[in-house]
Amino acid sequence: MSRQVRQGATLSLVFGVVLLGGALAGAWGEPLAPAGRSASQDTLPGPRLSGARLTRSEAERLLGASGDRWAAYYSPQEYADYLLGRYLGVGLSVGRAQDGATEVSQVRPAGPAAAAGVEVGDRLLHIDGVRTDRLPVTEVVARLRGDGERRAGSTVELAVQRRGGPVREVVLHRQLLQAQEVTAVPLAPGVVRIAVAAFTDGVAEQVRAAAQGARAVVLDLRGSSGGLVEEAAAVASVFLDGGPVGSYQAGGERRELTAAAGGDTATPLVVLVDGGTMSAAELLAGALQDRCRAVLVGSRTFGKGTVQQPSELADGSVLELTVGRYLTPAGRSPEGTGLTPDVPVPTGERAEALALRVLAGLGRRG
Repeated sequence: MSRQVRQGATLSLVFGVVLLGGALAGAWGEPLAPAGRSASQDTLPGPRLSGARLTRSEAERLLGASGDRWAAYYSPQEYADYLLGRYLGVGLSVGRAQDGATEVSQVRPAGPAAAAGVEVGDRLLHIDGVRTDRLPVTEVVARLRGDGERRAGSTVELAVQRRGGPVREVVLHRQLLQAQEVTAVPLAPGVVRIAVAAFTDGVAEQVRAAAQGARAVVLDLRGSSGGLVEEAAAVASVFLDGGPVGSYQAGGERRELTAAAGGDTATPLVVLVDGGTMSAAELLAGALQDRCRAVLVGSRTFGKGTVQQPSELADGSVLELTVGRYLTPAGRSPEGTGLTPDVPVPTGERAEALALRVLAGLGRRG
C-alpha cells in the first residue's frame, strides 16, 4: 500500500489531530488536515520512539517490517502543513458509482478542479493516462495527490466526461488548500444536510449549531474518514440523550465512550454512508444505528475498526502505528466488513433524494 494511502485513514488519540484522506459520496477524496494540537483525553501508551532520529528510508523500512496496514511516516514539513489545516490537492473528491465508474462527488469552490470546469457527477476516466476503473479508489486518491514527494504547482492530467458529453482533457496544478470539516446546506424546507468530512476539535459544536431549529436532519458521513473518537462521541451527543456510543480496546484495556445527556432525540435523522465512511465516522454511524436513533442510507462502509497513535520523533517527523480496535454499542466491529445500511441506494437514484423519502416516512410514523 502506498504511503499516500496509508496517510489516508488515521484515528489519532495523542495530539488531537487527524491525518486522513476521505471523500464524499462514494469512497475517498483528498485529505483534510488537522484543526489543532489539543490533547485527547483518551491518550494511549505508544511506541518509545519520541527521542529517535530516523531518516525517511529508515522509517519506511520500519513501517514495512511492522506489517501494520495503517502505519505511516510524516516529514516535519508534511506534519506542519497538517497542523496548519492545509492539504495538497486539486480540490475534488471521488467515489465509485453503481456501474463501477469513478465519479466526481464533490468539487471545492475556487479550487483547481472548479477553475477547470470539473463538476459533481463528471466521470473521471483517466489520471495521467491510467484508467481509473481499473484502480481502487484509494489509489485514485493517491494519484490525485501525487506520488512520492508532493509539491504545490505539480500537475496532474485528467480525462473527464459529463454524462452524454465528450471526453475532456484537463491539466490541474496542485495547491495547498484549507480544510473544511463541516458544511450545512438545505435539502428541502426545514431539512438540513450536514456533511462531516473529519472529526476534529469543535466539529460537534458546528454540527449542533447547524442542526438547531431543523425539522429533520440528514447527517452526511460519506467519505468521512475519521478523526478524534471523543469528537465523534460528542457528535453522537447532539442526537442522543446519554448512553453508550462505543468502546475501544488497546493494550488490554477497554475504554467506554458515552454520549452526554440532553441531546435531541426527537428530530428525524438519516445518516448517509458509503465506502468512504470509515474509522470514527463508522463508530458514530454504528452507534446511531445500534441505538435506533437514525436510519442509515447508502452503501456498505469502508470497514476500518482500528485506532492509531502518532509518536513524534526528535526531528519533528511523526510515526503512526496501530494500537487497538473499537466496537459499536452492540459489540460490532466494522473491521474488514464495514456497516450495512438500513436502506441501500438503488442504481440510478441519488442518496439525497432517497434520504428525503425516508425522512418523510419517519415523519409519518412519528
